[in-house]
Amino acid sequence: MILHEKISAQLPSWRDRVRALAKEHGEVVVDQVTVGQVVGGMRNIKSLLTDISFVDPAEGIRFRGMSIPEVLKALPKAKGGKMPLVGGLFYLLLIGEVPTKEQALEVEAEWAKRAVVPDYLYKMLKSMPKDTHPMTLFSQAVLALQNESVFAAKYHSMTKDEYWEAALEDSLNLTAKLPVVAAFIYRMKYFGETSKPKFNPKQDYGMNFSRMMKVADKKGYADLARLYFILHSDHESGNASAHATHLAGSTLSDVYYSFSAGLNALAGPLHGLANQECLGWLIEVKDKFGGVPSRDELYKFSWDTLNGGHVIPGYGHAVLRVPDPRFTAQMEFAKKRFPEDDLVRLADMVFDVVPAVLREQGKAKNPAPNVDAISGTLQYYYGVRDFDFYTVLFGVGRALGVTANYVWARALGMPIERPKSLSTKMLEDVVAKAGQPA
Repeated sequence: MILHEKISAQLPSWRDRVRALAKEHGEVVVDQVTVGQVVGGMRNIKSLLTDISFVDPAEGIRFRGMSIPEVLKALPKAKGGKMPLVGGLFYLLLIGEVPTKEQALEVEAEWAKRAVVPDYLYKMLKSMPKDTHPMTLFSQAVLALQNESVFAAKYHSMTKDEYWEAALEDSLNLTAKLPVVAAFIYRMKYFGETSKPKFNPKQDYGMNFSRMMKVADKKGYADLARLYFILHSDHESGNASAHATHLAGSTLSDVYYSFSAGLNALAGPLHGLANQECLGWLIEVKDKFGGVPSRDELYKFSWDTLNGGHVIPGYGHAVLRVPDPRFTAQMEFAKKRFPEDDLVRLADMVFDVVPAVLREQGKAKNPAPNVDAISGTLQYYYGVRDFDFYTVLFGVGRALGVTANYVWARALGMPIERPKSLSTKMLEDVVAKAGQPA
């Protein structure tokens, strides 16, 4: 298998680099931790290692050092589509090199071989109450697949240096099945269908997902699926879903346990809910004005929203200080394919008006749009209008990044996470001591 072969070739030198950092330079100070960071959610504390992606405040997310525009241009495209093969992105995340089309198709072929979902999983999902949230179903499905974990089965017979091989097998098996599971949950929950989706080995990851979702009323959903999964795949290791996956994995839990933990973090309103909140706000504006308002009407409505004690969802980012390139890529996608859609026109006007309003208000450090400001709008256009399902879509994409990180964490022997806690009194003593003259 090409991924196994490529990682095997890189590992000796990469392990030497990490071991040298730990043994020879372990006392070198990287950063200082403030009281505000301790009590404020560990914001911006530099304490995680990943080579998969990095959020550049001035340029946005970089996958293996490449910006979003560079990735979308460089990766090989799907047959008959304008967007790259998802298998090419997974290759890039795991190997750190842009694949040829043949190499990307090898990853796609691996997924096709591994995409069969066991019958017991379908039975479990069908037995759940009809009002079960789709993210609950999705996380339970991932946990149910743990029964097939290669890592768990081989754990007692493997050496530590072999962990990554079983982790890679599990990661390929899991990511192959997720589009099938997600599409089944969608059709079952919202349309009452219980037929088993089938992954067609002659079609790529994005096309398979589009077909299994039965989003066929408008052309282009396969390309949107490819773009969506690529853009949502990774965002450093510090975001909640990635960090939860990494934390669980650091205990040597297999990827099924670990990714289920990540999905449970993604389900939180402060993480994966943002895309549907952004779409909801746009629909509220559209309904209020009976279509796309004038620029002045939108300006006033934006101020009314803020003055009413509410936020304008989709604007502002913890790290970025520029418009999120993931937003830009999706907006460009929409403008090329359905520029006259009212919600797309409105989202574009919001991009023009809201940052200025937020700058006038003076509270937002970064008033530019993030990825969530447009992603729900594109799904809505293609007929995927059940808001609760959007986080499942996010989860399918996020699996690509967190599993790539999981494989490399096992390959490099990353230890169990165990940060130290302080009491409130201890912090107060630190503050008091800092205030005393030297």
